[in-house]
Amino acid sequence: MDKIGVMVCGHGSRDPDAIREFESVARGIEARLPQYDVESGFLEFARPVIRDGLDKLRERGCSRILAVPGMLFVAGHAKNDIPSVLNTYQAQHPGLQIDYGRELAIDPLLLRAAGDRVRAALESAGDGVPLHETLLCVVGRGASDPDANSNVTKVMRLLWEGFGFGWGETAYSGVTFPLVEPGLEHAAKLGYRRIVVFPYFLFTGVLVKRIYDATDAVAVRHPEIEFVKASYLNDHPAVLDAFAERVEEILTGENTMNCKLCKYRAQVLGFEAEVGLPQESHHHHVEGIGTDADAAAGHSHDHAHDHGHDHSHAHGHDHSHVHSHGHDHHHHPYPHADHPHGPRSMKKAAG
Repeated sequence: MDKIGVMVCGHGSRDPDAIREFESVARGIEARLPQYDVESGFLEFARPVIRDGLDKLRERGCSRILAVPGMLFVAGHAKNDIPSVLNTYQAQHPGLQIDYGRELAIDPLLLRAAGDRVRAALESAGDGVPLHETLLCVVGRGASDPDANSNVTKVMRLLWEGFGFGWGETAYSGVTFPLVEPGLEHAAKLGYRRIVVFPYFLFTGVLVKRIYDATDAVAVRHPEIEFVKASYLNDHPAVLDAFAERVEEILTGENTMNCKLCKYRAQVLGFEAEVGLPQESHHHHVEGIGTDADAAAGHSHDHAHDHGHDHSHAHGHDHSHVHSHGHDHHHHPYPHADHPHGPRSMKKAAG
């Protein structure tokens, strides 16, 4: 039977604090996977390199290695650079099998960690400014890969909607746009009393420190706005749990359907009460309307009847007819239905 080892592949940094944090995370992953030998290494800027960790695992008798990228999203490093190192090493050592897992990606565990970091920043700042008057700016690393960049925007939206912030913006520390300082300058024009800046990074480093420096610079120019700096993810327990999951799913296979963030199956931030609710279409009463078969049968749906509730609330859409079937669709209330930029407030403005 193959002896299995685990290799955590980091990017590397010139910042010694970032290296220490990565090593702490690697130890946390090791603690969650006591059944395997675990090593870690870096792609660049620091030692040990990935090859060094692979050597140690092979020397301890591992004939199969489960490698995971120590990264949030897949861009050039995770898609090309790390696989190149792993494939070259495997080719040089016949009989050794290296299986490469996926990145952390957008996952309920990561969102829980992100939510905790943002919540801690809000609690530290105090409750003097309501969420509806607070803007969230999530800052990603930035890449030449638009797929990776778009994931940061999705994280921002999930946090924005989960907390019920007044507005949300995304900025990046480099490579792409908007960069942090122009992004925050734009955000400052929107009229919010507080701006929370959250670096969606695993570890500290030069880039995170630049993000905080840019925040300070913009804050000086806008003393009327309170700027709050949230911490990055680091070794949050949910992050370590997510890494352990990535290792195990190499062996067990992974469901690639986009259901992990379904609010009916996972406790998605802000929608925790909806886990386990029955899933049913609230459009069932209009299914098939307008078909030729319906018309030929002489069936008419052009009638007005009352459900005893209004479909337009909390869904952002209106049905032009009101009708009653004497039953309840069990629509769960949207947690931020009264958001000042939401459909309910738009109706008030129109009225």
